[in-house]
Amino acid sequence: MVQRKGVAAVFSILLLSSAAILSPAEAKKRTAQPTPAAVQAKQFTYDPKVNEQMAKKLKIPVYFAIPATARLPLPDSIDTTDKLVDFKHPDGVGAQGDVGLRLIVAKRAGLAKRLAKSGLVQTGDILLTFRSEWGGGGPYPNIQMGISHTGVAFVKDGTVFNIDNPLDAEYIGRDFKSQLNSSHYNTLNFIHIIRPRNLTDSDKANISAWATRLTGSARSVYPKEVSFNQDYNDPKYKSGKPITFVKQLGQIGLGQNPPGNVGMFCSEFAWSLLALRQCDPNTPSTVDAFKGSSIPSCVKPIMTPMDATGSYIFSRSRSSYAGLADGPLLVVDSLKLPNDKESELLKTVFVENPKVLSKMSVGHRQIAEKMKPNFSPLETYYVDAATGGWGRWRARGIRFMSNRKVPDNYSPTSYLINTLLPSDNSNRTMDYVATVAIE
Repeated sequence: MVQRKGVAAVFSILLLSSAAILSPAEAKKRTAQPTPAAVQAKQFTYDPKVNEQMAKKLKIPVYFAIPATARLPLPDSIDTTDKLVDFKHPDGVGAQGDVGLRLIVAKRAGLAKRLAKSGLVQTGDILLTFRSEWGGGGPYPNIQMGISHTGVAFVKDGTVFNIDNPLDAEYIGRDFKSQLNSSHYNTLNFIHIIRPRNLTDSDKANISAWATRLTGSARSVYPKEVSFNQDYNDPKYKSGKPITFVKQLGQIGLGQNPPGNVGMFCSEFAWSLLALRQCDPNTPSTVDAFKGSSIPSCVKPIMTPMDATGSYIFSRSRSSYAGLADGPLLVVDSLKLPNDKESELLKTVFVENPKVLSKMSVGHRQIAEKMKPNFSPLETYYVDAATGGWGRWRARGIRFMSNRKVPDNYSPTSYLINTLLPSDNSNRTMDYVATVAIE
């Protein structure tokens, strides 16, 4: 979730080095030493020493890591000069599950071109702002898994561009052509890359065309026609109702000047843009379809919006689904810990740490305080759902009541949560690619 101003990350990765004057012999000796595996790698590589270094820099709880089952299969060789690190969370090493992060350790300069060249970021990829400093702060930041904002990538002329709502200079640059270098992206240390499944070349071309149109007109349409909705509990999506807000966004992109204003939060905007992937804005038939009274047939949801809590933890079937609050629960479940250790770990999700909370923006701290009454039953749900027995019936009751109160939604974290379902699950439409770690 995004705060409008002052959203700069307070966590910094400081790489300290000392300079020394070396003798020619010593210089030759050091030059001859082999480069660490993570530097040479053209694939994500695990190295114990590098892993220890990254663990100290990340300082994240194990439920901020991502199970290996969430990962997108990648080519055997990746064309990049950036370091590719297969990070394994130390708290998961002794467990049955494999949790960690694929880290693209990179300098900020030239990042957009290198990510495009390597294919590690492609058109249609979802860019999640990941704030590692939130880890262990309390139930609100923990359930969000440290994710605060959603953008969408599109590649043009060998460079990654981003489109985000708000469609303003802070997020898409003063020239409205941000290449991951707007003031928002320039403050970030970590970005998760999530890739929607089954995007065709045609889909990608359409996404790029829509993104180009919307960024190109941002100066005139934002916030007059497209505005930012700061209430993440008020999505435009209503189950069983036409997704008119997606049509309205398409009309704005086509310059059709629809009446009214459509306010969207960041992840809702991303969901809507991706729903336009099968609509070619450059064809007369698409223009005519968006002028009609019904929703164009080319509009297709990229992912089913989520209930507050899902069914997967109970049924494990191929048609089961995950919920908005299920992220840490599913990560811990993947570790396959004994019941007592699993219960103990899940309870830590709900322990508040004021020092860590102070690192969040004022807006996020206010949301955390407002949501406090909801966390006690959610803790019961977590522990009972995971440990089984009669407690599962109580967990089912909490799930039923929670889902009645919370509308179906597509929060920033929901895209990552979708990847936590088994690979062959019918509701799995996303894969985790990697996490950019900016030096």
